[in-house]
Amino acid sequence: MKPQNLLLILSDQHTPKAMGCSGNSVVQTPNLDKLAARGTRFSSAYCNSPICVPARAALATGRYIHQTGYWDNSRGYEGSVPSWGHRLSHFGYGVESIGKLHYRSESDPTGFDRQHLPMHIAPGGGALIGVLRDGSGVLKKYRGYHDDAGPGESTYTRYDRKITARAIEWIQEKSAEPSDRPWVLMVSFVCPHPPLQCPPAFYELYPPEDMPLPYLLDEAERPNHPAMVDHRRFQDCDEPFSEDVVRRSVSAYFGLCSYLDHNIGQVMDALEASGMGADTRVVYTSDHGEANGNHGLWGKYNMYDDSVGVPMIVAGKGIPEGGVVDTPVTHVDLYPTILQGVGAPTLDEDADFPGTSLFDLMHGEQKDRLAFSEYHAGASNTAYYMIRKGRYKFVYYVGYPNQLFDLENDPEEREDLAGREGYAGICREMEQALRAIVDPEAVDRLAKSDQNVRIAAFGGREAIRNMGAFGYTPAPGEKAVYE
Repeated sequence: MKPQNLLLILSDQHTPKAMGCSGNSVVQTPNLDKLAARGTRFSSAYCNSPICVPARAALATGRYIHQTGYWDNSRGYEGSVPSWGHRLSHFGYGVESIGKLHYRSESDPTGFDRQHLPMHIAPGGGALIGVLRDGSGVLKKYRGYHDDAGPGESTYTRYDRKITARAIEWIQEKSAEPSDRPWVLMVSFVCPHPPLQCPPAFYELYPPEDMPLPYLLDEAERPNHPAMVDHRRFQDCDEPFSEDVVRRSVSAYFGLCSYLDHNIGQVMDALEASGMGADTRVVYTSDHGEANGNHGLWGKYNMYDDSVGVPMIVAGKGIPEGGVVDTPVTHVDLYPTILQGVGAPTLDEDADFPGTSLFDLMHGEQKDRLAFSEYHAGASNTAYYMIRKGRYKFVYYVGYPNQLFDLENDPEEREDLAGREGYAGICREMEQALRAIVDPEAVDRLAKSDQNVRIAAFGGREAIRNMGAFGYTPAPGEKAVYE
């Protein structure tokens, strides 16, 4: 593969189901659809933990969460585990970022030559409420996201405009001063992450009265697995939303997806206009998905495909056009993808990484390949782990009942097959595959031990509860408002 520039576009909380190219007939994403048409889309892509900071740490380091200890949104990546940025910088490649990183601090050596308009975890320890994994932490502001959903602007929509403008400027500047070797630019947007205020022109695309209601939304239908009960309690969402709130929330979320798509389109247009389009490969993904009301859940924090699944599109020279690959992939596969894309030298240590380059995976189906994700943060009283292999998804909970879904016959994960007659052997096989990667009980103990140390460092559980929580990480220039 000929080395080329690589543009990595990242969004926040974009479920893979909210794109036209993935089969959604409601959501309008013409620019992502165009990108998929001239490239390859991975239809079974997952994050390695369905929450911002751990997901982004896995993407940066190419390592699983239990290998690095970035358990939750209170410990941001600070560069102690080498990233693909470190590797590229070491070999003289230019590596820059624009927008949200959600690491610990701009001053940390995280592998970027320069960070433009960076957004990191909130000062003072990030989202500490997420370390209270005994059921006592409540994210009180989350319900307000939905009560207030509708047309309007937020600091996040304004921030994304600034990210778009800076990305366009960066591309124009780079085209005027070409590099001797390929560069990597990471452009990272915050939408469609809440707050659910959507620019009016995009909200109007989705009249609330025309929106399809989420499936398994009603209290009588929604799954009441203990982990889902913990999830709803953490978000103060035990009591279902009214239909009006649900419809406005869905409209705003879909509108923010189209707003994101619009901004991506502007960046792609600038790349083509610069003359660098033919020399630049593009990768698009999101840090995690969004439940969007399905299964009676909102946000992330769970292993349903709406939340743990992510978009994954690769386009450019040498990439099959209009391709769809069902091989399961995850964010740790981006580390070797980025290195291979720019032609960086390989090292002996690369054999120890769990990922495989997407460039290698896109040329032949490997449906039996495993995708792995894990969760050790807010809304979870216990650890849980996902294995996706072939048609089945297995979710292992420490101390709770496990789940098994047949995604071929039940893509919406309506029927939990664990415990059903005839599926015990599949569950055993999937658990064996899981234990070949991780000791789930030992890692659960380790995560909670590390989090207990953090709790003590911040004055104890009561002090953290009394501190309250902010609804979302503040954009640059904005202060976190605790409640």
